[in-house]
Formats: sequence, structure tokens, C-alpha cells
Amino acid sequence: MPLFSLFAVYFIIWWITLFAVLPFGLRTQAEENDVVPGSVESAPARFRAGRILLVTTLVAAAIHAAWYVLSVKFGYGFDAIPQFYPDFD
Repeated sequence: MPLFSLFAVYFIIWWITLFAVLPFGLRTQAEENDVVPGSVESAPARFRAGRILLVTTLVAAAIHAAWYVLSVKFGYGFDAIPQFYPDFD
């Protein structure tokens, strides 16, 4: 598999993982009872971008490694997913 394709798949997995990781450990301004005037109560009290990016990178790397092993090394692909509809042939 070309290196660019591996990077493209990793980037897609990373981007999806980012939105899954964003709410982990989030404390809103309303929960902290410290709402800054002009912002919504649901805004994060402390946004930790570095922590979020690190966790996203680690989780995406684990998912990407599992995908690589299953698809490239063992040959599992979309054709290996069982059919959920009856075969009328």
C-alpha cells in the first residue's frame, strides 16, 4: 500500500477520533460557576488543546494499527463483513 494512502486513511481516522475525544473530561463554565460575560454557559471552562490532540493522536494510532493489521496483513476488507440481508439466489 502506498505511503500516501496510509497517511490519508490515518488522517481520516484521526479527524473522526478528534470529534469523539473532544467531550472527554470537558467541564463547562456553568459547571464551574464561572461564566465569562459574552460567552455561552456551555463553553469549556478550560480548553486543553494539547491534551486533546495527544489523546486523539494516540487513539487514532491504535485504531489505524488495528485497521492495518486486519486489512493488509490478514486480508479482511469490506467483503468480509457478513451480509445482513437474505440471499435469494
